[in-house]
Amino acid sequence: MIKTIAIAGKGGTGKTTVAALLIKLLSQKGLVLAVDADPSTNLSQALGLPLDDSKTVGRIREKMAEDVSKDRLSPTIAKPEYLFSKIVESLVESKGFDLLTMGRPEGPGCYCASNEFLRASLDKLVKDYKYDYIVMDCEAGMEHISRQTTRDVDVLLIMSDPTIKGVTTAARMKKLIEELRSNVGRVGLVINRVRGELSPEIKKAIDESGLQVIALIPEDPDMAGLEMKGRPVTELPQESPLQLKVKEIAEGLRL
Repeated sequence: MIKTIAIAGKGGTGKTTVAALLIKLLSQKGLVLAVDADPSTNLSQALGLPLDDSKTVGRIREKMAEDVSKDRLSPTIAKPEYLFSKIVESLVESKGFDLLTMGRPEGPGCYCASNEFLRASLDKLVKDYKYDYIVMDCEAGMEHISRQTTRDVDVLLIMSDPTIKGVTTAARMKKLIEELRSNVGRVGLVINRVRGELSPEIKKAIDESGLQVIALIPEDPDMAGLEMKGRPVTELPQESPLQLKVKEIAEGLRL
């Protein structure tokens, strides 16, 4: 049975890094659909894959809206079929996983029915390609989850840094998802770049948030070198703290 894992968090908490490492790990166990749902579109770089801005779902959606408004879409082609074919074309294939980049979010002038087509297209994509996992790198606002343009989520990992602000933001995300959507399974907190023990104030903020801590990830000394060279995070040594903790997360969640 397919499992969907979403990773969310404010910018700079390392959610894209964890998403990329989780994708590479799970691709050794089954076929993964990697979804970059953050408009900053950094997942491709983290995975070491090329990105064509013209082939993101956002661009495809805008192009379809424009074609519909100007009667440029052939009447012999059904809109859902058109959108699905373009989404398949936009997939970037790699060993063990495919990458789908959502790109720009829906704007005020977008074709309203396109999200309906998008949901159907993603469901068809998962069914036709028989993915074992979906790993989604979300934006902080989690638009694609809250608007339900993606499938149900089995596990939502909310990333934070070891600060009161980070934990408070994570708690707000948890509350938002509870208000907007009921089809999210387990929700857990992952705190990244931890140095030593968490302060009593942060521990108290975590307790008050009601979030379950899934993992504490220590600061990884190898990350700075990769970031300065623009290298993908998947080149981290297998025994690096980040690699080991992501493996521990996957095992703990029985992925």
